[in-house]
Amino acid sequence: QVHLVESGGGSVQAGHSLQLSCAVSGRPVSHIAMGWFRQAPGLEREFVASISSSGRSTFYADSVKGRCTITRDTARNAAYLQINNLKPEDTAVYYCAADSTYSGTYPQSYSDWGQGTQVTVSA
Repeated sequence: QVHLVESGGGSVQAGHSLQLSCAVSGRPVSHIAMGWFRQAPGLEREFVASISSSGRSTFYADSVKGRCTITRDTARNAAYLQINNLKPEDTAVYYCAADSTYSGTYPQSYSDWGQGTQVTVSA
């Protein structure tokens, strides 16, 4: 059983940066693909970024390309999402997800999810 715990969210002003963390237990992060998703009230959960199990491939939603970077740290067994130049439209609950092989954009294809961390960006 893979257990994920997000942290690093908060309330910030537009233009600031945040690094979200996802602590992973149950499996080495090097053996799983990781994804970040976000969900605003009343909207569907949407893809933000993902990294393959090898760590060699990363993917980003068009809305965050150039502002976000997904990374992982095998020593800490964690994944991270760096978000720069935050905008009010980035306001959402951010979730990390994991799967043995899948690193695509469909949230229903990920096996394990964290509880989410709130990001609120004010103008």
